Amino acid sequence: MIAVIPSRYASTRFPGKSLALIRGKPMVQHVVERCLEAKSFDRVLVATDDARIAEAVRSFGGEVAMTSPTAASGTDRVAEVARTLGLEGESVVVNVQGDEPALHPQALWALGQAFEDPAVQMATLVRALRDEERSNPTVVKAVLDEAGRALYFSRADLPFQRDAGATIERWAHVGIYGYRATTLARLATLAPTALEQTESLEQLRALGHGIAITCVKTKHGSAAVDRPEDVPNAEAALELLPKTYPP
Repeated sequence: MIAVIPSRYASTRFPGKSLALIRGKPMVQHVVERCLEAKSFDRVLVATDDARIAEAVRSFGGEVAMTSPTAASGTDRVAEVARTLGLEGESVVVNVQGDEPALHPQALWALGQAFEDPAVQMATLVRALRDEERSNPTVVKAVLDEAGRALYFSRADLPFQRDAGATIERWAHVGIYGYRATTLARLATLAPTALEQTESLEQLRALGHGIAITCVKTKHGSAAVDRPEDVPNAEAALELLPKTYPP
């Protein structure tokens, strides 16, 4: 199993955020360290088309995979790395977002464990949704079936609650994905779907083309960095991570 961290310099809201210093280290270094601490991956690679990011990663001893500047998405960048490495069949590739410096290593480990089931072709993480997040479109909601597979992802408050007394577990999506190599290769060839474009959620492409997504429940949240003002929150989240990570 390998982890690939797509990392680009261009970002509308936060240019160069992969290299933003968080507690004295570039953000991409924190993401690499969380992957290594998970003790799940045979290799951890940063996929980038930018020489500045590549130089920074090599400076702290990380492994770089240079990718095409025309890659349309992080998934395309990860798929390109998988092709370059010759991964195929049931090999597992985990796409770890490069803006998640405080992602808990145990959550990554749990995601990897999902692939112990040979029937799992694609998996992602979900956590409990907080009530105050229900109306926030930046927090993506996941609706699960009885077996823990994704029925739908949305920025809207789903499922709709018709009766005031009804209760249901609500889930927020944590945007980390694992794929079998064959599934990743197929996904990279598929056209965007109308639902994907409407919600601006890439995972809806998989669902729209019939690829089942297993949702791994974790108690660990995330502290993604989308804008400069998110850095203090990420630094606070890093302080809360344990110093050791038992399997």
